[in-house]
Amino acid sequence: DAMKRTKTVKTFEPGRGYSASDWAEVSDSPEWTAEDFARARPFAEALPEIAATIRRGRGRPPVDAPKQAVTLRLDPTTLEKFKATGKDWRTTMASALDKAKV
Repeated sequence: DAMKRTKTVKTFEPGRGYSASDWAEVSDSPEWTAEDFARARPFAEALPEIAATIRRGRGRPPVDAPKQAVTLRLDPTTLEKFKATGKDWRTTMASALDKAKV
């Protein structure tokens, strides 16, 4: 039966992203029973408000006028200046190009 599981005793292992006190806090959680599994519901069904805030689509969002990928050779100092503006440097560069339309 898939619901019957043998109890595996796990021990604290340092360096796994949690402290010994974290481990002690949750290590005595009881094993789930068949009734627990029968009552379980998917996260999105149990907490729809929270699930809606973290739901993400796959791939690029659809747009009316899709952007076009290009290859462009730039002076290294120009590229470094844009990269220095932060994580969204490509957006910054696109805005600069839009402003400079000739």
